[in-house]
Amino acid sequence: MKNLSQPNYQSALDMVRNLKQKHGESWNSVNPENAARMITQNRFRTGLDIAKYTAGIMRKDMAEYDQDPSLYTQSLGSWHGFVAQQNMIAVKKHHKTTNRKYLYLSGWMVAALRSEFGPLPDQSMHEKTAVPALIKEIYTFLRQADAVELNDLFKRLEKGEDVQDQIDNFETHVVPIIADIDAGFGNEEATYLLAKEMIEAGACAIQVENQVSDAKQCGHQDGKVTVPHEDFIAKLNAVRYAFLELGVEDGVIVARTDSEGAGLTQKLPVSKEPGDLASKYLAFVEAENINIKDAKEDDVLLKRDGNLVRPVRLPNGLYKFKDGSNIDRVVLDCITSLRNGADLLWIETPTPNVKQIAHMVNRVKEVVPNAKLVYNNSPSFNWTLNFRNQAYEEMLAEGENMTAYDRNNLMDAEYDGSELCHRADEKIKSFQKDAAREAGVFHHLITLPTYHTTALHMNDLTKGYFSEDGMLAYVEGVQRQEIRKGVSCVRHQRMAGSDLGDDHKSFFAGEKALKAGGEKNTSNQFTEKKQTAKRELVMDK
Repeated sequence: MKNLSQPNYQSALDMVRNLKQKHGESWNSVNPENAARMITQNRFRTGLDIAKYTAGIMRKDMAEYDQDPSLYTQSLGSWHGFVAQQNMIAVKKHHKTTNRKYLYLSGWMVAALRSEFGPLPDQSMHEKTAVPALIKEIYTFLRQADAVELNDLFKRLEKGEDVQDQIDNFETHVVPIIADIDAGFGNEEATYLLAKEMIEAGACAIQVENQVSDAKQCGHQDGKVTVPHEDFIAKLNAVRYAFLELGVEDGVIVARTDSEGAGLTQKLPVSKEPGDLASKYLAFVEAENINIKDAKEDDVLLKRDGNLVRPVRLPNGLYKFKDGSNIDRVVLDCITSLRNGADLLWIETPTPNVKQIAHMVNRVKEVVPNAKLVYNNSPSFNWTLNFRNQAYEEMLAEGENMTAYDRNNLMDAEYDGSELCHRADEKIKSFQKDAAREAGVFHHLITLPTYHTTALHMNDLTKGYFSEDGMLAYVEGVQRQEIRKGVSCVRHQRMAGSDLGDDHKSFFAGEKALKAGGEKNTSNQFTEKKQTAKRELVMDK
């Protein structure tokens, strides 16, 4: 989106000219045009500027989705600033706008790829400072993408090209980021302190989950332990207070519930009156009727419906929820979160099934009509197998002859290209649209896409490079593809800021500047002019 709140080139130019006049001869070496250009290229001064701007975008998008569910938003998870930068550059190139395109910061990827302890599982063992550090890094790279693209436009303007409108209406690469604070890394004060760091780094949306922070598990693993609602509400409050303290009035809180797959609780909350939140939570705890005479020393007992009961307690001290209570717990979690300051919901599910998601969300909407969901299109799901199973059930119900398919082996490559495969893939293709329309999903994200793409591309390059193909594997599979597809980092020196730095050196040192972009810079081989000349030479021959 165009950053309307920041000064344009002309206002920056007027400001510098006024300052020059004010400070007199001591500012003679400052060129107002150059300074205004640099101001325009850096449209965000601080992370808080970014958080305020992007929060406004999210609030606008949420309101538009309420009116039209086809206007859902999307993001891809990034584990490095460069990855996020290339994501947004590609978005602008292929889709012409960053509208309704966000970024996601995954706690899983921070643990697996950014911890100083080395690769870790998603169990809140990584340094919490790594989270705001990655947010800051991502926005540093996005701001540099702005500077590089605008610098190119200004250079074209200097050469006489009519690009002033592109400069005046430049769309920034800076977009909202939904950032994972896990379970808050401690008590509510710890959550507040970390939330402040994340917001100051630029986060406009913070996702917090209702697991026990010191026993947190990945949402797609077993052994999840949830906390009573009162504990979770305290953390929602902590995040809201952090937003308000820092002046980000539109800050967005995403409340995640892991109750669908969580069967344990660490605490039994104190109920003050029948039917309160604590009472509802306790009603989900599995318990057995007991006579006081049969109670053991130090047993924990509850009075339920006039009877004395003993909660089922595991050897590790955790309490077990009733089997089959998970969906009811999810619904209560969601309603409670929305009534206590959350803006969006996140429900972890075992499979990507629109009907199952809608079943839960629609129950929430009966109480909170504008409830909206952030949904994890997770790589932890086997999408092919899940949707082939869904397609198989539908085809069977329609009376199709399914004897050609082995129900226990639908993942087999033998079925690639089959009618089952076609129908399943069509369902995968429309999943986001269907879930946005039918299940209240406002934002679709993939948590770990760049983790998997990095591994996949290294697998392919390694296979070829260390074989007889040698350099051809890199040239054919990487560089030639970058050139043909116009990938910005094929000129990696420019993408890293070399051309931008050369221009800055000229601003600072004039003719004395020692530049990197001369005739002997091999990156010149990738300029459009050089490539065109080579194509013409080949044609002449």
